[in-house]
Amino acid sequence: MLRMSVKNEEYLMIGDDVKIVFLGGGGGQTRIMIDAPKEINIVRSKAIEKRIQDPELLARMPKYYRQEEHPEKYKKKSKVIIVRNE
Repeated sequence: MLRMSVKNEEYLMIGDDVKIVFLGGGGGQTRIMIDAPKEINIVRSKAIEKRIQDPELLARMPKYYRQEEHPEKYKKKSKVIIVRNE
């Protein structure tokens, strides 16, 4: 899975014909605009989950959880220099 930060009005291209524009947001929501051919089915995860009646199938659905902005493994480690005055 790709994770990136984008600014308002930036966009992603998926293939040659799908464009996702990031419009900004606030209050825990992000607004996007998707420009894609009519043949491509675009469905929100909540709509899919509401339609699934089988609990086993619902449990197998992929779940994505928000991670902290900069996990520890990506933070710069400061260098420690030890100087001895003798």
